Amino acid sequence: MQETVIIADAGNTSIKFGVGKNQEISEVYRVDYNALEEWLSNHTVLTQHRCVFSTVTSALITQKLEKAFDSLYLVDRNVQLPIQLDYLTPETLGIDRICNAVAIHAHSPNKHVASIDIGTCIKFDFVDENGFYRGGSISPGIDLRYKSMHDYTENLPLIDLKSTVPLVGKSTTEAMHSGVINGIQAEINDLIRRYSLENCDLTFFVTGGNAEYFDFDGKNNIFADENLTLKGLYTIYLLNAK
Repeated sequence: MQETVIIADAGNTSIKFGVGKNQEISEVYRVDYNALEEWLSNHTVLTQHRCVFSTVTSALITQKLEKAFDSLYLVDRNVQLPIQLDYLTPETLGIDRICNAVAIHAHSPNKHVASIDIGTCIKFDFVDENGFYRGGSISPGIDLRYKSMHDYTENLPLIDLKSTVPLVGKSTTEAMHSGVINGIQAEINDLIRRYSLENCDLTFFVTGGNAEYFDFDGKNNIFADENLTLKGLYTIYLLNAK
């Protein structure tokens, strides 16, 4: 029986924990950073295990994890990977994107696969049937689009609306809401179409904290997996812990 480890994905706005054992992840928690110390102090049963983590944030989060857990294992670009990176600047590639790529390849080896991570940014990542990570795309997510409209115009308010919305907005707020939500949906749908035209039998995996606000047709080889990054982290750890 394999050891129990805590898998932690420290993203831009929150940190996600999962309990990993026997190649499965359970008991997933999403914790805002402002509540992290309190959450850790209330879950000392979990902090007795090794924490396997990756981070795209500041060193302060790493310090908090070091203080709470008896043992830490950082997954970064220097670890052994089950895929090969065909990327011009691998030193700039976010570890979250690497983890997503590893997870989708592990799920469907010998097939073309792509992840769609809808969070602070919207990230597409593509792995071919031979296990080569070929790259992808990055664009602003919901909150970044709202913030940019507010920051770079005189009169547009700062809003935070993430529900579905009619195509035609009947007020400035509704128009901004429609432009962001429907615009992102249209962007993703068209990228799915273009990826599929270039790669036959392509399977997509949708993840990310804001994925719930968008609709996808499951008949078109599109599957939702809210724990994709955690699964990739765990897969990388198991490969390197042998």
